Amino acid sequence: MPLALLALAIGAFGIGTTEFVIMGLLPEVAADFGVSIPTAGLLVTGYALGVVAGAPLMTVVGTRISRKRMLMLLMGLFIAGNLLSALAPAFSVMLIGRIVASLAHGAFFGIGSVVAAELVAPDKKAGAIAMMFTGLTVANVVGVPLGTFVGQSIGWRVTFGIVAALGVIGLAGIARLVPDLPRPEGVRLRDELAAFKNAQVLLAMAMTVLGFGGVFAAITYIAPMMTHVAGFADGSVTWLLVLFGVGMVGGNLVGGRFADRALMPLLYVSLGSLAVVLALFTLTAHHKVLAAVTVALIGALGFATVPPLQKRVLDQAHGAPTLASAVNIGAFNLGNALAAWLGGLVIAAGLGYTAPNWVGAALAAAALLLAFLSAGLERRDRRTGAVVAGSTPEKQVLAHR
Repeated sequence: MPLALLALAIGAFGIGTTEFVIMGLLPEVAADFGVSIPTAGLLVTGYALGVVAGAPLMTVVGTRISRKRMLMLLMGLFIAGNLLSALAPAFSVMLIGRIVASLAHGAFFGIGSVVAAELVAPDKKAGAIAMMFTGLTVANVVGVPLGTFVGQSIGWRVTFGIVAALGVIGLAGIARLVPDLPRPEGVRLRDELAAFKNAQVLLAMAMTVLGFGGVFAAITYIAPMMTHVAGFADGSVTWLLVLFGVGMVGGNLVGGRFADRALMPLLYVSLGSLAVVLALFTLTAHHKVLAAVTVALIGALGFATVPPLQKRVLDQAHGAPTLASAVNIGAFNLGNALAAWLGGLVIAAGLGYTAPNWVGAALAAAALLLAFLSAGLERRDRRTGAVVAGSTPEKQVLAHR
């Protein structure tokens, strides 16, 4: 794998850290600004919505400049947002800083996926994408726990200052290591938007929303589930999230390796297994050891879908994949927000802290059905194409009617 992928992975590590570390620092931030925990939670919601909106917006802005330069500009935006958060004199200013940083998220992973795929041979594209996303998964194992520890011990502002420094390292790495790949000739914004007319691109994005949403339906409420149902101490939640992160790293690497060989079968296995494991989590959540193992499995199966889904979008949006790739990153965050909302609804309805697992299982199962639908439509199109290609001109006219 090219060394340039390391620079992309460092940027991904910083972005992953800043996205998730705030969840462990909400009490400190709320106390510092004198706001309630639910109000501080807007820092999570605002970031997620910023990713959804920023992915297409920043990609459109970057249609006229080289991908390397756009990646550098995005890292500059990320650095500015985190510095603003670290130095914020008021809660509203920090919220603005979070939104500024989030605007870089979707476009960085979207454009970075395209660049990573172009740096390697066609049969290694998914592996290259997975290598970049390794930075995001490792952030959940190393960056988030360390950032939480630093924030609780020294101060949350120090944590965001360190994250900004990671952005500087990522920016320097991209400037030094990522080649200035030429933009495809003749690709315009109109071509990028045309990708959304492709049913396969939309199906892949829907699978992203539902499949990864299934993961976050459960993980969003892991703290009350593990403390009130499994019987873990409050301090154990951090290490359970580390287990989740370890699973993410493993699943991401496995997904990257096998997506280049058998993309759709990998999606069948990972989404089907995810639906089963999430359903079983309603039972295993009552046993400490089984609960811990299940948390790791959810991380592994959930992130095993990321490289194949991202590659699926790139393949189906061939010729103009940048915008579709970035929007698909936003789809992950849309799935997170949707699943967290649905999980909260079933808890509020009095169904218990394990009820979100059933929501997650249903979402993953729906994503699996879409995968079968996508494959069926692809087989139909191939048969239609073969019939037309092998028929007489008169039959071809009839086939197109």
